Amino acid sequence: MTAFLGGILGKLLKFVYDMVANIGAEPENISFYAIAIIITTIIFKLLLLPINIQQTRSTKKMGELQPQMKEIQMKYKNDIQTQQMKMQELYKKHNYNPASGCLILLVQMPIIFAFFAVFRDPAKYAFTEPGFYEAMNKTFFWIKNLDDPDPSRLILPLMAAFTTYIQSAIIAPPSSDPQAQATQKTMSYFLPVMIFMASRGFAAGLALYWVVGNIFTIIQQLISNRSLGKIKEEK
Repeated sequence: MTAFLGGILGKLLKFVYDMVANIGAEPENISFYAIAIIITTIIFKLLLLPINIQQTRSTKKMGELQPQMKEIQMKYKNDIQTQQMKMQELYKKHNYNPASGCLILLVQMPIIFAFFAVFRDPAKYAFTEPGFYEAMNKTFFWIKNLDDPDPSRLILPLMAAFTTYIQSAIIAPPSSDPQAQATQKTMSYFLPVMIFMASRGFAAGLALYWVVGNIFTIIQQLISNRSLGKIKEEK
């Protein structure tokens, strides 16, 4: 599945690169390849936008129902059958499918893994003509070759970690459960640290894809939260 999707997404990257390369002279500080990574990442995120919006709505709905779910769990803690029945009634009343978030994630994951593979090995999935990828200019401001890790070992990894933290903080559903809050807080710190450490060894092109994708998701999430908030106020 990854190889199949990677081939399709690789063709998208190559198509964008060819389009960018035909616009004129290549800028001195940012290569056509770097521009292609940024544009392709945005296109990729736009393709996944309907799924992400649905996931946002599902997450927000879960947060809104959590106090009532907790109340049912406490009230019927000794009667699991009645508890499950009341939960189903609650879901039906609010038109909420608890499995929807998982299903949306399952749809996204193969695509995300495939895109990750494309940027990890562009010569295999996108620039398959022998010698073409090796001869390409891959500069990005302070980075001479996006195939190599960020030479500063700091700038892109920090950007990747920071945007990951902001994204997780915005997306995390509100919770009244102290244990859930503690878990969310731990993950909001652990994940950015893990991304920072990994990004120091990643090809800089892959780290650039991660940062651009995070920034897009943050903007999309802020807009979605604002829109959903207005809808809630109108109701």
